[in-house]
Amino acid sequence: MHLEMRDSYMRDDPEFIRWQQGRRYDPDDRASWWRSWLDVVAETTGRGVVMRRLRVVSEPLSDYVRYEYDGTFTNVAAGEDVRWLPRSRARGLLLPALDGWVMDEGTVILHHFSGEGQWTGPRMEVHHDSALATQYATAYEAAWERAVPHAEYRPV
Repeated sequence: MHLEMRDSYMRDDPEFIRWQQGRRYDPDDRASWWRSWLDVVAETTGRGVVMRRLRVVSEPLSDYVRYEYDGTFTNVAAGEDVRWLPRSRARGLLLPALDGWVMDEGTVILHHFSGEGQWTGPRMEVHHDSALATQYATAYEAAWERAVPHAEYRPV
């Protein structure tokens, strides 16, 4: 499971800049939006592995998160299960300070971003630690249960 908690990431991302200029992915033109990450998702989910992405968001959504929302249909088309958790529904949850992935019962990948949403050193840390993986998985599961499936979420 992947957890995202920031209201902005990499504002210099060329795709985000194009979105700000009015470009939108055409769901009927798969070739125009399919990218290498979606190949990974499709191959992984095709083997029966469940891939989940949880976005904890402030409402109203920031421009960057609205950009993510607009493009999430591509993740879903590739096989990812995506949910949205407005911060107002996160009361009482203890969430990790860092975004990241729980890969399995013993592996966690943590992401490091600056206050502006840019990668910072060490960018990603891979931890092979079952106790840490259990802590993250427990926090993610509690948040996942409160989150709204992508098909049902209507951004404010």
